[in-house]
Amino acid sequence: MSYVGPDFDPPQPRRPRRGPLTVAVAALVPGALLGWLVYEAVGGSGGGGGSDRATVRTSPASSAIGTPVSSVAPTSSSPDDGKVPTPTPSSPAASGPLKGKVVVIDPGHNPGNFQHTAEINRKVNIGTNWKECDTTGTSTNGGYTEAQFTLDVSHRLKALLEKLGATVKLTRDTGSPAWGPCVDQRARIGNLAHADAAISIHADGAAAGDRGFHVILPGSVHAGAADTRAIVAPSADLGVRIAGNFVRVTGEPASNYIGDGTGLVTRKDLGGLNLSTVPKVFIECGNMRDSKDAALLTSGAWRQKAAQGISEGIVSFLRAS
Repeated sequence: MSYVGPDFDPPQPRRPRRGPLTVAVAALVPGALLGWLVYEAVGGSGGGGGSDRATVRTSPASSAIGTPVSSVAPTSSSPDDGKVPTPTPSSPAASGPLKGKVVVIDPGHNPGNFQHTAEINRKVNIGTNWKECDTTGTSTNGGYTEAQFTLDVSHRLKALLEKLGATVKLTRDTGSPAWGPCVDQRARIGNLAHADAAISIHADGAAAGDRGFHVILPGSVHAGAADTRAIVAPSADLGVRIAGNFVRVTGEPASNYIGDGTGLVTRKDLGGLNLSTVPKVFIECGNMRDSKDAALLTSGAWRQKAAQGISEGIVSFLRAS
């Protein structure tokens, strides 16, 4: 998300880099993640400015924060052919450990938003204030759009979760309307599905040299149509598990420009989170405007790893809930 709109604020001034903190390493496995305790997931004031932070504490046995990401070896078990799996029907498999669980995946933006600026600029109520229905998203310098990236990863993630028996729904898909849906509608899809977990897939559009991923957690909001108080804690748990597995599987470092090296940020200005009544997080998988990250984001093999890391985080959360 790089353009000003419902789910992105203008990039903040770059803060001095802290120590080599990361969210997890190869030693962090789903079993160990069960010991992670989230004591605080609410940052500073909400509204349209600033990024809130989450304070995440881990048990001594499972803590791997502080180990350099360079020591993480990406897994080699994911397919490396770069092909996009054929989307499967939104129905649970006959059996599997996630049978009965519902996951909603929200592929950020829409390729047609560029041609429908009037529609996506319409303001919607996100609880704390009013924001545009949607935005165009960003792209690599070579023209690979965020909307293409998010749908590709979402298809891969959907296939992985359905193999485990989950019912998976997308907020948009191939053949969807030419623009949107609006951020309030995206949240409503997850709510009406009574999702056990929901995730919005994005890629960032920060300055070159800014790289890495970060997971956005909902802050505590109780205003207008928004009330996130019941989902703050489970969403933080979901986000921590996704972050730990994402860095382990992909080798992508935690963001060096937001989140103080933790890979976790709490915000109160995102309609997709504010209006959610089910556990939900956003993930910015990397910076499309940085050459190193762009090389990963445009690789089908790496996108498969991204989907695998996100999937393992969701599976860990669902098995523990």
